[in-house]
Amino acid sequence: MNQNVGANLFATNIEVNMKGSRTSLLLHFISVLLLIHLAPTTASAKPNILLVLSDDHSVPHLGCYGGTDAVTPNLDAFAAQGIRFDRAYTTAPQCAPSRASIFTGRSPVALGITRFTQPAPRRFPFFSDVLRENGYYVGLTGRYHHLRGRASSHPDVMAQLEESGLIYINERFDHARVERTKGEDGLQNVPGLFADFLDEVPNGKPFFLYFGFTQTHRSWIAEPADVEFEADKLNLPFRFPDLPEVREDYRKFLLSLYDLDRGFGMLMDILEERDLAEDTLVIFMGDNGEPLLRGKGTLYQAGCNVPLIVRYPGVANGGGHSNVLISGEDLSATILEAAGLPIPESMTGISFLQALKAQPYKEREYVFTERGAHGSSLPTTTQHFDLSRAVTTRDHALIYNALYQLPYAPVDMDGKPAWEAVKKAHEAGQLDPVHEQMYFSQPRPLFELYDLNKDPNQIHNLAGTKAFNGLEMNLRIKLTKWMVREADYLPLPLPPKK
Repeated sequence: MNQNVGANLFATNIEVNMKGSRTSLLLHFISVLLLIHLAPTTASAKPNILLVLSDDHSVPHLGCYGGTDAVTPNLDAFAAQGIRFDRAYTTAPQCAPSRASIFTGRSPVALGITRFTQPAPRRFPFFSDVLRENGYYVGLTGRYHHLRGRASSHPDVMAQLEESGLIYINERFDHARVERTKGEDGLQNVPGLFADFLDEVPNGKPFFLYFGFTQTHRSWIAEPADVEFEADKLNLPFRFPDLPEVREDYRKFLLSLYDLDRGFGMLMDILEERDLAEDTLVIFMGDNGEPLLRGKGTLYQAGCNVPLIVRYPGVANGGGHSNVLISGEDLSATILEAAGLPIPESMTGISFLQALKAQPYKEREYVFTERGAHGSSLPTTTQHFDLSRAVTTRDHALIYNALYQLPYAPVDMDGKPAWEAVKKAHEAGQLDPVHEQMYFSQPRPLFELYDLNKDPNQIHNLAGTKAFNGLEMNLRIKLTKWMVREADYLPLPLPPKK
């Protein structure tokens, strides 16, 4: 019985028993209060919450997003039970800043963590802190979480993080366990990791768990025996030069994606076995774009537009999809609103709970993303270091490359056969003009403007063209205002005042 039903029953009993004895009225009063207290929680009360993050995984690489080569039956079935969001963006095309934004509801720029190895300052509350303070049992498990920065840093860096109070995970979570999820041995860990957490949850407490998978992050080791992908028959994304090494690289990515899907299915099976599925809000999201050409590390769509699927029994109708713009920083506000809890003033994300209910709300007009340092190497290409910002609307995307002089190189692909083959084809003059422009245009444009409807592959740069001067300047102003609000350190993308 939910509380509304209980309240109606209470009012009815009062009316009936006003004609009887005071004792009868008192007994009915007590019985109704007990019914309300013992009633099972509803979707509008405090749901259990499971947040599952995939690693380096962008749209459209799931069957439910139209990925023609993806074999993802478990995630596709999950999407049929919930809402698929087509325009969800991470705040950065890198793991650590993106995940910190999810938990704090702030941009990496505002957090001061545009360097990949820097954790969020302790003063910024996590949404999981608010859940914990209000009766939730909170945990994280699976792959390394990145909430304290890079998994392994220089000993002096780790010592300073400790001294600065930035190694705080064990204090902020009731359960914190890191285990591999990749490959057959890693997949065998998945059910036990989830079950061990659930076994620790005290009776009567709702839970929150952040479960991370590593599968689609390089290096790929999964070779499932029950599915095969033939490299020469794959439908390559347009941005990929058709080279044997690129096809083989893509084949391995798809195998790792299938491996991820198997692991996700294991989590859903446990929810069913423990009779928790109907009481649990489940969120699946990619932490940033795929580790492929023009993906991870870039502010193009493949670097930041990620899968986001939400199943919320009793709230979201199954099989729907939404085109509302969503930022990674919006998850905090949405989760807290779903739990009926206050949203800290420090969080700037916008709750999209109403979108789950298929109800109108004040949607985002703009999504902002950023890119900073990715490793410790000195910059010679964009692989390890870039300074760029972007603003995306429903129809257009503007990218500001503050270090436009740096040549492009894909993150995590240095020395890999696919990128080496692309470079070799470039040197031999064998790349077609479009891919030559995509990967070897030097210098890169300071500004890039794309029509996402007419040019989803982001090839035709409209920045600097007379017909789009007004739109470009408007988006540069929007980006400038965001940079000022977030206390960005980059030069602003507006021309100096005359």
